[in-house]
Amino acid sequence: MSVRVEATPNPNALKFTTDKLIFEGTNSISVMPGDTSEHEILNELMNLDGVANVFGYQNFITVNKNFDVEWDELSPKVTEVFEKYGY
Repeated sequence: MSVRVEATPNPNALKFTTDKLIFEGTNSISVMPGDTSEHEILNELMNLDGVANVFGYQNFITVNKNFDVEWDELSPKVTEVFEKYGY
């Protein structure tokens, strides 16, 4: 599997899309600081240093970073989490 990384209009957010369904149904899932999710991939992403919040829907997760963190450092760590879960 592969993960495609796409820019968003928000420079502090990147969209990570897979060819495989991550979340079933038509509801989106957001995890904010201090929250947890029934989806372990979201919890693991939230535990990465520099992640502000995450938003997931069907085959993608948008990761919002803290303004003082660089994507060059954070993006590979996010991709590692996706790979760990088979995406």
